[in-house]
Amino acid sequence: MSKTTVKDVSTVSTETEPADAPRKVGGSLPFALLLVITGAAGLLAAWVITIDKFKILEGKVDGKTFTPSCSINPIVSCGSVMESKQAAAFGFPNPMLGLVCYGIVICVGVSLLTGARFPRWYWLTFNFGTLFGVAFCTWLQFQSLYRINALCLWCSLAWVATITMFWYLTSFNIRNDFLPSPRPIKNFLGEFTWVLPVTHVGIIAMLILTRWGSQLWA
Repeated sequence: MSKTTVKDVSTVSTETEPADAPRKVGGSLPFALLLVITGAAGLLAAWVITIDKFKILEGKVDGKTFTPSCSINPIVSCGSVMESKQAAAFGFPNPMLGLVCYGIVICVGVSLLTGARFPRWYWLTFNFGTLFGVAFCTWLQFQSLYRINALCLWCSLAWVATITMFWYLTSFNIRNDFLPSPRPIKNFLGEFTWVLPVTHVGIIAMLILTRWGSQLWA
């Protein structure tokens, strides 16, 4: 995404509110669209993985073997990831959690498109949710690279979507003074928020290439 400036946030109220009412903040069109797009990307990944997981389970009952379309080789193998114990970290398939969480992100983005404004506690709760998402994705990345020894392309899409929404939302909260931060950091985020998700995803890509190299397309 291109430069993100402080003007990407909107604090203009169209309603008459009491002077002591909590400050409510809305988002710009680019920010709202970013949430909708990343939420939709994550939702798509979670949906496809859920459907494929059901097909794998149905195949076991019927005595048939189902191979997901994204299982390209022994390394890029969605099926291997879906059948691992890490794929149900909370006792149910991980993508079912994604169906709910990414749906919420889309709802927030659409609300912003309609001009909705939310108080500080709402934005911080939302930010904490995306932080949990990034932490969970980081755990899954480690498991995928060094325990399962396989990579799921749909999972990778969900990782990128989660990382992107987290960094832009964190930037949004810092620039709106919902998260305390020094002025130089605010100034940096006003112009270069895009550097954070790009760097984060780049590090993951480097780890994947270092781990498997040419085996990814062999």
